[in-house]
Amino acid sequence: MATIERLDEATVARIAAGEVVTRPASVVKELVENSLDAGAGSVEVAVENAGLDLIRVTDDGHGMSREDAVLAVERHTTSKISGVDDVERVRTLGFRGEALPSIASVADLAVTTRAAGEGASGTRVTVGEGGTGVEAAGHAVGTTVEVRDLFDRVPARRESLGTPKREFARISDAVSRYALAHPDVRFRLTHDERTVLSAPGTGERVDALLAVYDRTVAGQSTELAAVEGGGDEASDDGDDGGGGGRDDRADGGDGEGRSDAPAVRVEGVACYPSVTRASPEHVYLSVNGRPVRDGDLRSAVLDGYGSLLPGSRAPIAAVDVEVPPDRVDQNVHPAKAEVRFRDPERVARTVERAVREALSTADLSRAASVSFDTETALAPAESRFDELTVIGQFRGLYLLCEADDDLLVVDQHAAHERVSYERLREAVEGEVPTAALDPPATLSLSPREASLLDAHRETLSAAGFRVEEFGGGTYRVTGVPAPLGRVADPRALKDTLDTLLTGERPDDPRDALLADLACHPSLKAGDALSREEARDLLDRLGECARPYACPHGRPTVLRIEEGTLARGFGRRATRLG
Repeated sequence: MATIERLDEATVARIAAGEVVTRPASVVKELVENSLDAGAGSVEVAVENAGLDLIRVTDDGHGMSREDAVLAVERHTTSKISGVDDVERVRTLGFRGEALPSIASVADLAVTTRAAGEGASGTRVTVGEGGTGVEAAGHAVGTTVEVRDLFDRVPARRESLGTPKREFARISDAVSRYALAHPDVRFRLTHDERTVLSAPGTGERVDALLAVYDRTVAGQSTELAAVEGGGDEASDDGDDGGGGGRDDRADGGDGEGRSDAPAVRVEGVACYPSVTRASPEHVYLSVNGRPVRDGDLRSAVLDGYGSLLPGSRAPIAAVDVEVPPDRVDQNVHPAKAEVRFRDPERVARTVERAVREALSTADLSRAASVSFDTETALAPAESRFDELTVIGQFRGLYLLCEADDDLLVVDQHAAHERVSYERLREAVEGEVPTAALDPPATLSLSPREASLLDAHRETLSAAGFRVEEFGGGTYRVTGVPAPLGRVADPRALKDTLDTLLTGERPDDPRDALLADLACHPSLKAGDALSREEARDLLDRLGECARPYACPHGRPTVLRIEEGTLARGFGRRATRLG
């Protein structure tokens, strides 16, 4: 029988490293969080060979004294918490006190630092297989951490990593997430001495988005913000224990002595529905400045876009949620990649509202990608539906309109769909009116569809359906939705069940139903419109809450700049007025 033995410190440290240091990107993550917690306004990350040869993180934060620098590389030491109670009220991005010693157990570590008031000389602490060394060293106020020969001592872990390109992609993604979550901090990332990312730290989220993506993406975006509850945040005069912290950014007060709930604050930037990706991985989320992956928050962002997104496409957005530290559990994931809110529904509701309101006030007309073998400039511009001049119709489907220096092309079917859909939505804010069927229609439902029907009877009733079980998997539809007198086909019940099954807007399946109802009577290709009828359609479209996409997510308006046409014809653009 095997006996139980107490492990030595070196083995314990190696095991602890496995929880924190799994790949080069996790090293970068821990070091960047330390820099941010130290109040850095600038963070530079330099890596060589995807971080296996070198990871260097330099910041201009508070720095450390010699005593603190020596303690920082020992296990279970930290300036970020002082006791068990602080674990429940984490105000910093990292707090375990395991990062530096864990890194040192799988790589050669050097920490060079100087705190304000420490004189001209700083401190350099090195940790390697030969032990720990301490010496004086020149350094500006702040800290530089160098990690060399990562995983050389654990070759199995090194061999399990992906290709250098893949590992660096993870590093780039990590730094990008921090740059988007902290637009007030300058970030610079270099790989093998080549600058990959440079964020200016202006505090403008659009500038951070520009650094991570490009001008086309950033130019078609809008900032968002929303607050729910709490009123003015209480101030916090507490100290973080000497290591520097960003307590002021995460503290919303604990709500004690007030009748209202602590505030939920949401800020961020969202790209227009014309800028999409195939994967929702481009929805960046952070909580109190810490990047996280949260399915509920991501769904809230997508719900904010609603029907503006085409098909299965996903948006580009960066959203930061701020809640008081005691209202969120930061310790539910070993790598701090997930959190758990005390009131997740309230947080998700605020996120959805922030995105929805931002998009409802932005001009989402989609710039047409017209190519004449020259680059087409893309600009969102001010909405001017009431000032549009209708100049013609093309192929009985597209309205051609003049808008100052631009040509706007309006899809009359998509525009009419949007108008009809919003009229229907307004008419059925409560329950959808029902039209009785005599005789009732019969439908055969699969066992899965039948179970969905039983589970969502109240929802389906609010959507206007009246359904009775007939036996043998057959159901009688005795009533169907009839908003504004438009009677739905009984087979629409199956489509609504499909919506519930796929999880697309399950809280309000009326949306898919009303979108279909809006489609059928709308203008079709070949329908001729007079100038007066076209003008009336544009006026009604301009009155819609979301005029730039039909309820199925297709664009209603394309914008072609006059400069695009001029370049195509080799002319110089002429500006009016």
